[in-house]
Amino acid sequence: MPRVAFDQERCKGCGLCVAVCPVKIISISQHINWQGYRPAGVEDQEKCTACTMCGRVCPDTVIEVYK
Repeated sequence: MPRVAFDQERCKGCGLCVAVCPVKIISISQHINWQGYRPAGVEDQEKCTACTMCGRVCPDTVIEVYK
């Protein structure tokens, strides 16, 4: 099953992944990580198509996509 994983402690919450997700399952979290940022995360893993767009656009390479 396709899924996407975020390293929430390294994510800076830039929102680029949110903007490029074609199925709109990525959002910025309400919790704050150890760096003081609100990291991105996935709301509904079952809708992930493993398109890899989020991983390709992430400037900090905190996203892993599994097919």
